[in-house]
Amino acid sequence: MSDLAAELTAFMTRYEQATNTHDIDRVAPLIDADAVYWFSDGSHRGLSEITEAIKRTFAVIQDEVYEVQDLEWVVLAADHAVCRYRFLWTGVVDGRPRSGQGRGTNVLVKRESAWKMRHEHLSS
Repeated sequence: MSDLAAELTAFMTRYEQATNTHDIDRVAPLIDADAVYWFSDGSHRGLSEITEAIKRTFAVIQDEVYEVQDLEWVVLAADHAVCRYRFLWTGVVDGRPRSGQGRGTNVLVKRESAWKMRHEHLSS
């Protein structure tokens, strides 16, 4: 694995770990201010809309564990990258254990020496 791929994979691990804290203040710094996220329940543009959507998910799925698997880098460049992966989640919804899975595609950009999520598309 190249140094760049290792650096970006480490970013995705931090993103996954931040998501699993269910603390939006840990997730938000990893998202670009002008990002666009496409979730099964709709599209969200800009950091404010995206963080509100993520907070709603945290509220609906209690004790969620989100896992990225089979991460594959499609594009690797010094200031942008694209990956695709499978994701799994487990948690409690309305008092009942639930789980799901799907596919994800992310576009990352380097801003002021730090990687940020510019686009996320999750589908189940």
